[in-house]
Amino acid sequence: MSNPTTSPALTHGVHEFSTDPERLDRARVHHWLSTDAYWALGRSRDTQDRAIDGSLNFGAYHRETGEMTAYARIVTDRATFAWLCDVYVDRTARGTGLGTALVTAVRDHLEPYGLRRVMLATADAHGVYEKVGFRPLQNPDKWMALGLN
Repeated sequence: MSNPTTSPALTHGVHEFSTDPERLDRARVHHWLSTDAYWALGRSRDTQDRAIDGSLNFGAYHRETGEMTAYARIVTDRATFAWLCDVYVDRTARGTGLGTALVTAVRDHLEPYGLRRVMLATADAHGVYEKVGFRPLQNPDKWMALGLN
């Protein structure tokens, strides 16, 4: 299955979305997550780089400057399952709808794979994800995890 990196449909205002790994500003992603994301505070650069290398990554980039302004990481087999994680919008771009647009671009990018389930966890952004179609688990008692912290 093809994996387009950027298309006209993957834009929002002055931003474009891309899955091109060469465009990622890895240092910026690490800084954002390790210093300002409650779920990744203190994450090492090595851990972040390994996570990026093993995932499908989305960046939001200002079309004129090329500056990266948002990020999302998807762990997936591209067949049955995906885990959306590490969604982050730079503080200067929050409140513009960029986060919702980014998650919409992720959803739309994954749609052709016919995944049975796309999961995520959030403590404070339920409204963003609900706009894109995410819902609480119907039977959370069926789910289990190893390595709970």
